[in-house]
Amino acid sequence: MGNIPPGVWIAIGVVLLIVLIAIVAILGRFIKLWIQAFVSDAKVSFGALIGMWLRKVDMNVIVFSRIRAAKAKLNITTDQLEEHYLAGGRVPNVVSAMIAASNARIELPWNVAAAIDLAGRDILDAVNTSVNPKVIDCPGANQPRTTIDAVAQDGIQLKAKARVTVRTNLSRLVGGATEETIIARVGEGIVTTIGSAMNHKAVLENPDNISKVVMEKGLDAGTAFEILSIDIADIDVGENIGAKLQTDQAEADKKRAQAEAEKRRAMAVAAEQEFRAEEQKNRATVVLAEAEVPKAMADAFRGGNMGVMDYYRMQNIQADTSMRGSIAGEDDNQRRSRE
Repeated sequence: MGNIPPGVWIAIGVVLLIVLIAIVAILGRFIKLWIQAFVSDAKVSFGALIGMWLRKVDMNVIVFSRIRAAKAKLNITTDQLEEHYLAGGRVPNVVSAMIAASNARIELPWNVAAAIDLAGRDILDAVNTSVNPKVIDCPGANQPRTTIDAVAQDGIQLKAKARVTVRTNLSRLVGGATEETIIARVGEGIVTTIGSAMNHKAVLENPDNISKVVMEKGLDAGTAFEILSIDIADIDVGENIGAKLQTDQAEADKKRAQAEAEKRRAMAVAAEQEFRAEEQKNRATVVLAEAEVPKAMADAFRGGNMGVMDYYRMQNIQADTSMRGSIAGEDDNQRRSRE
């Protein structure tokens, strides 16, 4: 070793110093977090910190969440926090929700809170809504209609608006229906209640009856909320739907009667045309028969069955008949028919 030049020792010392500085720089972030957790009584081992770093877990998020949970007297381990982080959960949001639930004396275990968060629900907002109930407008702001329209049995339309006060039911948050279901069910209940009313005036006099009937239906079953109250914020009179329907029905009956009358008229016209065609046919038959008369008379003359006097008597009878028809005002067709 005595043969090693002093420059080599200097180079070795510089390398070792650089390595030491790099180690201190790497371990510095772990030491800082370890000290913060230690003084906060939320101990996190060096091994756990190094494991987070190797697994690419945000150590700051895990350590600070662990410190917050420890200060709130919540028994949440580092492994639970890291597991939820790796599953894609929002660790700070879940810890904040559990702290809020603990302060409000609401039971919210870690596994339930983590499951709600992984299901895509905002667990912090759910806890806040459970502590401070919120009001839902019915219909909602994004609905195509601004009012709930229903028709009483007397045919008068009523337009109502309701406000529903709800509180989150944490035990039913996973798999429970959302606000849209509450709005739809409340709207259906209001329409059914107004539709069963005999008179719209009774609804206007006691709109609170709608709230009572709708509340008794248990509309919050299967949802993530508990309905506390349903208040009818506004109710107005709309159109006279009954009279409008009667008018439309009368107009439809009128058109149907006109169609039937037109059908009968067309059938009568067709029958008349058939009768006229039959008359023309009969007249043609008569003309043909009259054309055979001269032939028959000629045959009778030739056969000796008819004499000249017989012919003249027949002519006199025809002339007498024609004269009487003229006096009576008959036309040729009537006269031929009578003959």
